[in-house]
Amino acid sequence: MNIFNKIKHYAKELITFVLLLTVLSNGVSYYKSSDLNKDNLTLNELTLLDNTKYNFPNDKAVMVHFWATWCPICKIEASTIQGVSKEYEVITIAVESQNIEEYLKEQNVDFKVHHDEDSKLAQEFNIEVYPTTLIFDKNQKLVFSDVGYTSTLGLSIRMWWANL
Repeated sequence: MNIFNKIKHYAKELITFVLLLTVLSNGVSYYKSSDLNKDNLTLNELTLLDNTKYNFPNDKAVMVHFWATWCPICKIEASTIQGVSKEYEVITIAVESQNIEEYLKEQNVDFKVHHDEDSKLAQEFNIEVYPTTLIFDKNQKLVFSDVGYTSTLGLSIRMWWANL
């Protein structure tokens, strides 16, 4: 087998692996999302870490992202959430977390954070896995949910679609 055929073989194997991994991860996300609270968004206001008030918009889509400082996938996804928060309306909810401000500095992110100290909101939305991302349209209807890691492109497309 010459070098060109070897490269072609390994490229085909890699593409097959990536496709299988994508299908599998989306299947797991779909399954894990099935237990989430699918009700319309009823939150009006949350207090952020800096004690300012966050008012939920009633004229555009909003992404509600549940995460924790102890979650390794949340750490990987922090820059993704940061990027999306620069273009779209994003509120994050940190659950069962310690040293949130320190964590945000370490990750070099400054997205909006509400500390759900007693996990009341997580329970209200039936969140059992972190990270979990919910996207509500301008009518406060849940249009997308993801459990686990999601790419910047994936979230951006979903937010763009939810804002139509």
